[in-house]
Order: sequence, then C-alpha cells, then structure tokens
Amino acid sequence: MSVFWTWDGLKRNAPGVILFIGVFAIMLMLAANQWANDASPIRSVGAIDATIKSAQWRDGKYILYVLALNDGSFVLIDDDRPHLIGSDASIERVTRDNGAVFYRFPE
Repeated sequence: MSVFWTWDGLKRNAPGVILFIGVFAIMLMLAANQWANDASPIRSVGAIDATIKSAQWRDGKYILYVLALNDGSFVLIDDDRPHLIGSDASIERVTRDNGAVFYRFPE
C-alpha cells in the first residue's frame, strides 16, 4: 500500500490551502452581509443632486456611473438606462432599517 502524501508535502501546501479557505470564508461573510441588507426593509428615501462624472459598461447590459455629490463625495450607481456624462442628475439616497445606505436613479 502506497501513501500519496507526506508530512513535507502537507507543510508545503498548507499556505495555499489556508489562503483558499480564508478567501472562501471572506466571500461567504460578504455574501451573508449582502443578503441581510437585501432583506432589510427600506426606512427612508431622499432626493440628492449630483453630477455624472463617468460611465463604464458592465456585462454588456448595465452601466456603472460615477457621480459627484454636492458635498464633494463620489458614489457608484449601476443603471441600464443611458445618462449623459457631465450632466446634473437627481438621485435617491436609500436608507434601510439596518443602517445600510445606497444610491439609485429614480425609477
């Protein structure tokens, strides 16, 4: 009967296995956090003015927009409708009951 692994082989592969398990655990925690945010009801929706700074096609279907808010901060918004770069846009700041905040274009 032959042995397919040795102690030296296990020690050599341990960092890769630990890294793989760690990345998998982080991805699972991030997915669980997203599921919790999606399940939380919306508490408030407020209108905000912003300027569209850039756009990038994603998956051939959605466009990722970079918008500058009036306070100087930037937000990313996915949308399937075209918006003109450099134009002023009215967006919505959505707050969920668990405190999660995201931005979207009005429907």
